[in-house]
Amino acid sequence: MVDRRTILATGAALATSTVLPAMPGGAERHVAGFVRRLGTELRLGSDRYRFAGANMWYGAYLGADAPFGDRDRLRIELDALAALGVTNLRVLASSEASPLKGAISPTFRGPDAQYDPLLLGGLDYLLGEMRRRGMRAVLYLTNFWEWSGGMMTYLSYVNGGRFLNMNDPTHPWPAFPDMAARFYADRRAVALYRDYVRAVVGRTNRLTGQAYADDPTIMAWQLANEPRPGGSDAVALANLPAFYRWVADTAALIRTIDRHHLVSTGSEGLKGCIERTDIVEAEHRLTGIDYLTTHVWPLNWDWIDAKNLAATYDAGAAKVQDYIDQHVRIARRIGKPLVIEEFGYPRDGGSYDPAATTRLKDRFYRQVYGVVEASTGAGDPIAGSNFWAWSGSGRASHADFVFRRGDRSYLGDPPHEPQGWYGVFASDESTKAVVLEHAAALRTITRKEKAA
Repeated sequence: MVDRRTILATGAALATSTVLPAMPGGAERHVAGFVRRLGTELRLGSDRYRFAGANMWYGAYLGADAPFGDRDRLRIELDALAALGVTNLRVLASSEASPLKGAISPTFRGPDAQYDPLLLGGLDYLLGEMRRRGMRAVLYLTNFWEWSGGMMTYLSYVNGGRFLNMNDPTHPWPAFPDMAARFYADRRAVALYRDYVRAVVGRTNRLTGQAYADDPTIMAWQLANEPRPGGSDAVALANLPAFYRWVADTAALIRTIDRHHLVSTGSEGLKGCIERTDIVEAEHRLTGIDYLTTHVWPLNWDWIDAKNLAATYDAGAAKVQDYIDQHVRIARRIGKPLVIEEFGYPRDGGSYDPAATTRLKDRFYRQVYGVVEASTGAGDPIAGSNFWAWSGSGRASHADFVFRRGDRSYLGDPPHEPQGWYGVFASDESTKAVVLEHAAALRTITRKEKAA
């Protein structure tokens, strides 16, 4: 964390600043109205809300008026995304100062109730810039995984400092998720988390003067990134009562502060629910949850072989199709929309180098986008998707593609992952063309729908 003198000075500056810099060329496109749910659809005014989106976890970091921020780069990245037709960004809105290997620093918070005004100011700035480009934000409020601190870190705050690192060879899978899932039943850890939820959901933007609860730039609050009841079947099943209670009670808390915005879980879907449809349905049927989410990771789930991507592509694609189809059926049964809010694929040859080609990645994107277009065009529940993730002009700081604490060239790949693994660079012209084509297709579907 930054020192206290810097925090106080920056906080004072933010409190007195109310004007965002003008966009060049008068290109502002203010958002208007809140996205809402109507049955299996997301709606904006009288129209169905469809979107081509991206993940950009580091948006608030770039937005911070601090040595670790870069507002010039943030504006460049947002302009590049807007030019592709991307109108929805999924962004990290919490990080916890952590002893865990691979965790980001600085962070939004530590173990006490003093929250970093630099990063909160970065989130303010990001939302202001997104609003002027007609973009919507999905803000997740903690993480199941270690790279931003997350639930394991909350536990360490209250249990005397005990924790496990992900991928610790002395505690192999599923030791980490099984321990992290103790969070849901730990009243002290959950209380710390909910104090932060109250602070962020109840925040007023220091740059615009608008309460977050009244800002239509925010599409949805998300309880966490990829919350799951556990790693092993036995632990997950034992945790279900506490897990469901955490989902229901946190959603209810958000709604006491903010009556305008949607609430979602951030779930991977079946892969985050020990492959059980009944758990996915129960989690997302809860009254306070507005839509179903799913994530699609064929390499992480061993559906393809990193050393032989071309030969294993087709078998992986079949599993991708089946996985998405299963979630479409779940969304129909529970009567709520579906968002494919994470999907990622490596570069050809498994390279992390921006110079490597993206032929198979582009093919995978076309597959996911084709499913989205077919579903939303037929009136089915899919509302949109967010690819993982936008790296833009960022580049790895080291030849081994490993993120080290203190690095400031943020990529779409979080700090625990190889830098360049899944991210889309501004130089990836073929992938950008696929995204641009998809965004145009969604606009065409909406125009035809309105004309009918």
